[in-house]
Amino acid sequence: MKNVAIIMAGGKGERFWPMSRNEMPKQFLTLADSKLTMIQLTIKRISQIVNEEDIYIVTSKNYEEIIYEQLPNIKKENILFEPQRKNTAPCIGLATAVIKKRYGDANIVVLASDHVIGNEKLFINNLELAIECAQRDNIVTLGIVPHYIETGYGYIELGKKDDKFPTIYTVNKFVEKPDYETAKKYCTSGNYLWNSGIFICKNSTMYNSVATYMPKLYESIRKIYEAVDTEKFETIIKDEFNKIESQSIDYGVMEKASNIYVIPGNFGWDDVGSWLAIERLNEVDAQRNICEGNIVSIDSANNIIINKTNRLVATSGLENMVVINTEDALLVITKENTSNIKELIKKIEQDENNKKFL
Repeated sequence: MKNVAIIMAGGKGERFWPMSRNEMPKQFLTLADSKLTMIQLTIKRISQIVNEEDIYIVTSKNYEEIIYEQLPNIKKENILFEPQRKNTAPCIGLATAVIKKRYGDANIVVLASDHVIGNEKLFINNLELAIECAQRDNIVTLGIVPHYIETGYGYIELGKKDDKFPTIYTVNKFVEKPDYETAKKYCTSGNYLWNSGIFICKNSTMYNSVATYMPKLYESIRKIYEAVDTEKFETIIKDEFNKIESQSIDYGVMEKASNIYVIPGNFGWDDVGSWLAIERLNEVDAQRNICEGNIVSIDSANNIIINKTNRLVATSGLENMVVINTEDALLVITKENTSNIKELIKKIEQDENNKKFL
């Protein structure tokens, strides 16, 4: 049975404004210490166990030109465009319908397009183990062993060890993003993992799970399946996405199914969820600053300063700040307030004169 990758690449990456924009979101940017963009790194990584001809991208029609430019080796018929953002369940459902029609069945690896993996060898080993476990009609997810207290992730509570695979556990439950004190308990208990959003199973297992636990979504996916590789395909997708509810695969399937397993992973995973992640992905200087571009600093420490223009950015006495300077917008924010970037974006959206900067 073939291995097939489903890469979800439709997000807006708002927390990386002003570099991440509506027309050029985070997954198409170079944020890690690499010359490749986030989605290019994802393709390179998964290509170790999936042939390029079996990689599928699910994204927004708005990103068509960028996708073709950055991923010239991915077959155009493998790039699936969502007419609307409806969260992860419709995204994955759409891909499973296409894969079912073209392959009959396959092993699928569902990934986000904008994660970083430090230890790729260990990551691939975990995927191979998950694929083996998935042959029993299980859905396997990779959980991440917490190495700091984090309130921005969902958590997975470990159940019992599997009889055949001693490094794989059943899942007791999925937990939504906790408050700080709850997250602290989870991280110190040794019985909780971060939810990475990486899923491995047979395509038939996911397709049938949607049918069982999300019957309304399944009706739309079934119609899309019938239209795959016909002239009606894009029209049917558009019609059905108008009906589909926005729902996550976690809520729709993972929290309800009984055949869910998890592999604890410690392979340097990072979802690069905010500007603070830049500190985890790049080396800091002697003053614990990360500086990129034309920057001069004195008496400044523990900052993230990125200058994407030809202008000079100079700082003095600056501490614990994030400064992102682009050709048409400048963000200056304290590190502790980076979670407010989405609120800033909402305010910018309300101003007709400033909406062009999003």
